[in-house]
Amino acid sequence: MATPDFIREIRATAGHQLLWMPGVSAIVFDDEGRVLLGRRVDNGRWSIIGGIPEPGEQPAATAVREVHEETAVHCVPERLLLVEALEPVTYPNGDRCQFMDMCFLCRAESGEARVNDDESLEVGWFELDALPPLDEFALHRIKLATEDAPTWFEGVGEA
Repeated sequence: MATPDFIREIRATAGHQLLWMPGVSAIVFDDEGRVLLGRRVDNGRWSIIGGIPEPGEQPAATAVREVHEETAVHCVPERLLLVEALEPVTYPNGDRCQFMDMCFLCRAESGEARVNDDESLEVGWFELDALPPLDEFALHRIKLATEDAPTWFEGVGEA
């Protein structure tokens, strides 16, 4: 994934220390009930669409922007599915981040799904019973998107 300029500026003085960062992900459905996925350049795996908000950018606007930037699909956010602090990540260059993911359920409005930037190898619509291999991060969010339940918060209401 491309590192935003503002992160490069922070890293110039912060070095590799752990940065606490917002992150946004989107579960996008089309009118046929298919989910939009992208196969990532950095690891070759299929996943949901997501990214980092620009300074001052609202999270829902980030979801709309990232979906369009990566897939050429225009979408509308419908509800917040999840807020979750993820485990810290260490990148190959030694940079460390921990993300607070906000995941939105979105509805596709227009645009043909296609690779629209340099972060994806492929993009496509998938039936829920014919998903490619996905990690638990994506599967959990897709499951939440199919349920009529309130926003999910890690650690709340657990025994």
